[in-house]
Parts: sequence; structure tokens; C-alpha cells
Amino acid sequence: MLKEAKIIEAGKAIALSWQDGLTARFHALWLRDNAQDPETRDLANGQRLITLQQLPETILLTEASLQSEALQLLFQPEDKHIRFDGTWLRERIYDRPGEGGGPKVSDAVQTWDHDFDPGLVTEDYAAVTTNRTALRRWLGHVRRHGFARLEGGPVEPQALLTVVEHFGFVRETNYGRWFEVRSEVNPSNLAFTGLGLQAHTDNPYRDPQPTLQILYCLENAAEGGDNLVVDGFRVAERLYAEDPEGFALLAKHRARFEYRGTGSVHLSAQRPMIEVSADGEITAVRFNNRSTAPITAVPYDEMEAYYRAYRRFGALVEDPALGVAFKLEPGACFIVDNTRVLHGRRAFTSTGGRRWLQGCYPDKDGLLSTLSILEAEDAQ
Repeated sequence: MLKEAKIIEAGKAIALSWQDGLTARFHALWLRDNAQDPETRDLANGQRLITLQQLPETILLTEASLQSEALQLLFQPEDKHIRFDGTWLRERIYDRPGEGGGPKVSDAVQTWDHDFDPGLVTEDYAAVTTNRTALRRWLGHVRRHGFARLEGGPVEPQALLTVVEHFGFVRETNYGRWFEVRSEVNPSNLAFTGLGLQAHTDNPYRDPQPTLQILYCLENAAEGGDNLVVDGFRVAERLYAEDPEGFALLAKHRARFEYRGTGSVHLSAQRPMIEVSADGEITAVRFNNRSTAPITAVPYDEMEAYYRAYRRFGALVEDPALGVAFKLEPGACFIVDNTRVLHGRRAFTSTGGRRWLQGCYPDKDGLLSTLSILEAEDAQ
């Protein structure tokens, strides 16, 4: 609960403290812009009803009082009383000291390496598709760890679409709503061969890149061919620890990715291999050696150093200490955050047996939306 509220900076801000000792400052302008009253926000959908230009250029706080778990403020020159929930404010604190020590990941993210047990993010298909608590837990794995698995599902073509229906929508591409992953004699994509595949993020040549991928197993009698996942955020952390300058180059300059498929498909996009927000948070990685086109956005004087960092990034991706491997049985699937977790496949150890997977690309915003709703239900 809120303990104290004190107007500071001649009314331009307020200092708050909670009973557990947490303190934070908020600007009057920020508070007024983010007010939750019905004249400022649509209470049904949360959309703002006014523009910033409709607010006075100078906004001051002249009164502040605590009422149970709420903060009551008076804003001038509008002479407007607005109530703020203390928990709402606590969850939106932006008054934090500058953080050194290099890039960071979100508090909602936990990075991992070879020691991570994939059983911790594995749920039962029947439970996830019939029980909202199990679904919330499974989607929470994706948000926190970047991947999750399901076991015990039906061995039926397009069953992966049923999985997606429980949290969002499938993004259709030139491969269709879903695609087949089998061994082929003359494949149009290396994923359709029996070769091992270096861990990668899928389709970085698209704009925007798919944010989730599901691979669902329908048949797996082949020897070898285990699936492999690597936490790209952990790889980025490792690269920074070894070579901060190399990390900075991969985050600063755009790599170029390209795909020319059969027929009329030609896709190309340029984005950094490591994406970092202005406040230093790692927000995405893109790594796909097969689809990397000639990189032209790096200046001549930095190209050699860029390639050293790129080469080291690839070596870390292949480091056994960072990868987690597992074998999918028919009726099992796994989902990856395609902006974070790289996935690959070990080579088959024999030519006998068949392996058949189906894949699709849902969107992460649908998953996070469903997860938010489920968490709100649990909190009631």
C-alpha cells in the first residue's frame, strides 16, 4: 500500500513511497497524460480520448492525498481531480537509476543454456486445450523462456492449427497457412533434407519477421534428427561478455537477408542481427546463415571487425554448452519465440525411417494478449 505522497519541484512532480520501502517519482505531465478517468480514457477499451496538444502546456499538482490504496491528485490549471490506483502506479514506475554493465533482458525473461531441462516447459496437449490454467502456464513458458512443448496430441495433419486457435492466429506466407517438413530428393528449402541444420531464426528476410513458430510431429521413425533450441538472448549476453565492441557492431549495423524460392517469390529485409532498445534491453536476435545475403550496410573500416563478431556469434550458436536437444514423438510439438530462440536439427544418422513435421507461424501479439487475459482472470 502507498505510505506517503509529497509534491515536489514546485508542483511539477510527486514523490511516492510504499509501505515496503519502495520509492518513485512521477511527473505531473506524465500522470495527467496517463489518467484513467472517463474523460481521458475509454473505460471499455483503454484508448486515449484526448491528444497531448489538448492538455495545458504547463501542468502542476497542487493537492495530493492518500485514500486507502489510491492516490488523489488535483491538477492545475484544469482544476481537475484524478484518482490513481497505487498498484497501477507501482507497476509503471519509470524512476530508475541508470544501469551500467551493458545490455540487459526484460525482467519477464529468463535466459538459459545446455543445463535447462525442457521438461520444465512441457505440458499435456489435452490439458492445455481444455483447461485455462494449463493454457496460461504453457503460454507463460513461451514469454519467460522463449519456447515450450506439448505432448500427447492427436497424430492428425493440421493439428497444429488447433493449438494456435487456443491463443491466437496463424500468419499465412508463401508457404501457405502451414508447411510440410519432410525429406525430399530435390528440396526447395534445406529444411526438407536429411542434413543437420544450424540453429537459426526463421525467415529473417521477411518484413516483418514471423514472431512465433510451431513445429508439430506426425511421424518420426528416423534415427537422429533431434530438434535443437538455443537461447539467442543468452548467446548475445555471452558475446557481450567476451567482446563488447563486436556486440556493438552487430547491434549497430543492419545485416541483409534474402530468399528466392520457386516461382515468383523473392523476399529481402535488412535488420541488425542483435536488436537493442534505446535503454539497453535486448529485444530481438536474427541469425540465419543460409539466408544471409551480401552485407552492405557496414562501413569498409568496420567490416573486418563486424565479420569477426559475426563469426563468433555463429560459434556460440553451435557451442554444445548453449544448446538443448530433444526428440519429438508423434503428437508432440514445440513453439519458439522466433525473435529470440534459435531452432535447428541434428543430422539423421541413417537413411532409413521417415520424419514428417508440419509447421506454421502464429503471431506473438495474439499469444501475449491471451496470456494477459488469463492472468487477469486468475487475479480476480
